[in-house]
Amino acid sequence: MKHNKVGSVMTTEVVRAEYGTPFKEVARRLGEHRISGLPVVDEDDKVIGVISETDLMARQAETPDPFEPKKRSRLAGLTSKARRRAAKAGARTAGQLMTTPPVTVHADDTIVEAARTMAQHRIERLPVLDEADRLVGIVTRRDLLTVFLRPDAEIRTEVVEEVLVRALWLPARSVDVSVTEGVVTLSGHLERKSEKEIALSMTRQVDGVVAVVDKLTYRLDDAKIQPQEQALHGVADDWLRRL
Repeated sequence: MKHNKVGSVMTTEVVRAEYGTPFKEVARRLGEHRISGLPVVDEDDKVIGVISETDLMARQAETPDPFEPKKRSRLAGLTSKARRRAAKAGARTAGQLMTTPPVTVHADDTIVEAARTMAQHRIERLPVLDEADRLVGIVTRRDLLTVFLRPDAEIRTEVVEEVLVRALWLPARSVDVSVTEGVVTLSGHLERKSEKEIALSMTRQVDGVVAVVDKLTYRLDDAKIQPQEQALHGVADDWLRRL
């Protein structure tokens, strides 16, 4: 089953900074291009860090007010996170301001993988790397959402051809597949429970699927049959082991 790759939705013209880019120039680039973050690269276009609006705001927040009384330094007693924030207060370049290590994806990663990475790290954009780990693009949450604009007819064709025919070796019309606004409904009668589980699991992973409505029935509950007694076909073998 083919998944859309990050490279198909990424932006290739990337606003970036270098380690020595001045703080004010970083702020200018963010404002001029109306973006909330950018990657920091070295001389080989390798991403060494990222800067977000949060980093700039933290820098301003940690900068001491010249009219406030000076406080005794307690840097030694701070947590590592607090020490990093304090260090950013005096940041004058992108390299001093950036967050490391950078969270990135590769152009050949699937959109689903990129979305999971964003959710896990609670970030809104990811630098995209090529096979040599050089910066080739940037992908945002909005870019990833374009997968849900996929036409219903295209989704239905993939479910029939990739899930039913190729994975389960079933006739194309053995299961009724209908798609409305990305919601896939599977109706019909299958031979085994495992076939139903595979069909549902694989359909959920098709790009553009919002939800799957299960109206499938089966004749045989093969959940308790020993593996050596099962007669699986095609790529369904591997899928069953993952369930």
